[in-house]
Amino acid sequence: MKLQDLWNGTRKWILNKYVVTIVIFAIVMTFCGQHSFINRYKNQKKIKQLEQEIETYNKNIETNERKINELESNQESLEKFAREQYLMKQEGEDIYLVEEE
Repeated sequence: MKLQDLWNGTRKWILNKYVVTIVIFAIVMTFCGQHSFINRYKNQKKIKQLEQEIETYNKNIETNERKINELESNQESLEKFAREQYLMKQEGEDIYLVEEE
């Protein structure tokens, strides 16, 4: 008799319309649709990755701007850069390339 009462109480709780609604809502929000929890997690992960890329690019921009300013303001550094990067030379100079293995 008590087991039957326990079963009926559990059955009423399980079939309660509010509980059923909440369970269905939780399932839908977890797995279905564009705004599901799974998609939100993936989107947050992608946002963090893109923010790190932005930070890296901003650092590169700052470094390049410093180099540009130095090259524009200092003739010696401009000549050094041209010689090292583009193998340019002044008249009467010879260039020797040393390759390391």
